[in-house]
Amino acid sequence: MARIVMKFGGTSMAGIERIRSVARRVKREVDAGNQVAVVVSAMAGDTDRLVNFCREASSLYDPREYDVVVSSGEQVTSGLLAIALQAAGVKARSWLGWQLPIHTDDAFAKARIEGIDTAALDASLAAGEVAVIPGFQGLADGSRITTLGRGGSDTSAVAMAAAMKADRCDIYTDVDGVYTTDPRIVPRARKLRQVTYEEMLELASVGAKVLQTRSVGLAMKENVRVQVLSSFTGDDAPMADTLPGTMIVGEEEIDEMERQLITGIAHDKNEAKITLTNVSDTPGSVAAIFEPLAAANINVDMIIQNIAHQSQGRAGSTDVTFTVPAVDLAKSIQALNEAKERIGFEELVHDTRVAKISVVGVGMKSHAGVASTMFTTLGQRGINIQAISTSEIKVSVLIHEDETELAVRVLHTAYGLDAEEAA
Repeated sequence: MARIVMKFGGTSMAGIERIRSVARRVKREVDAGNQVAVVVSAMAGDTDRLVNFCREASSLYDPREYDVVVSSGEQVTSGLLAIALQAAGVKARSWLGWQLPIHTDDAFAKARIEGIDTAALDASLAAGEVAVIPGFQGLADGSRITTLGRGGSDTSAVAMAAAMKADRCDIYTDVDGVYTTDPRIVPRARKLRQVTYEEMLELASVGAKVLQTRSVGLAMKENVRVQVLSSFTGDDAPMADTLPGTMIVGEEEIDEMERQLITGIAHDKNEAKITLTNVSDTPGSVAAIFEPLAAANINVDMIIQNIAHQSQGRAGSTDVTFTVPAVDLAKSIQALNEAKERIGFEELVHDTRVAKISVVGVGMKSHAGVASTMFTTLGQRGINIQAISTSEIKVSVLIHEDETELAVRVLHTAYGLDAEEAA
């Protein structure tokens, strides 16, 4: 008997027929003798609809009430799946985040899971019930509902797998695995059989939409084996433990024959660039910029500091450019303008017409020339680089959003990632 967490995304839960299909897939695992907990997302489009309601009610909504509203989508699908499982002859019940409970901090709309009480859940599984759990939500001190940020159901599933000491966490989505890049942009992208936690963490953080970044980081920390699978295979498809999805594992588990210099190319258009002009070039001035952003729970990515344009600037001043998630642009501008006197900048300029392109691979640790290949390839196509950031296994550049697809295609080819054409 195995203990398995199965997570189904919004497209998998989009309507009653899709939910019935999910129920049949869960039933197969139960019939195989496994203990199963299922984590579900809201129906495709429902969370966006709920978010828009909040924005229409107020552009500066209370994040505590926002969480109450947007968490309701998962409550609906968890109840419906429990009903569908019962109709299929499977013992099942739904558990809301406060009933387990799933403890989080109080960073509303971006909460982090701090612990999960599984005693009642363990008893339910031992009694032969399937536990259906709404992803994306938890409970802060004071009994306030919290949500984990967009894509948070992946994190819910991994956290649940870690707390339950599950043998595996299967993430069912609308793709059948992790590819070397988005196959909609590069039809010759290849599906990867295995990816390391470290590579998947970088890919997720720079735009790959398969898994939420925090879920991968948690899987790496807790050593949870995560498998990415498609929920759109037929009911007669093989069981999950034999499906050719992508397994996210530790580096020591990667087959030597499958190791390669570059694992994938990711892109992200959900970035916004902010430039503060004529900031005083003195100790502490840069800290004054990022302190109010940190206080507002805004993640800053690329950072560049240049000598200010002397035609407009003053001696001893600098321009500071950085990127933030596009969804946080308005909040970032508000936080910076409120701290303008303390920071001492002259003008705030922002641009949302940018995209981040990233090359990721553990092979970078032992091979030189990866960045050079990237810069040369983009330069040959006349693609201007606005900013650069690096890590041990990643190189990212910021470019104009109109050049995104061209950049992805030429880099995919330059690193030899294109699949061979079928004979």
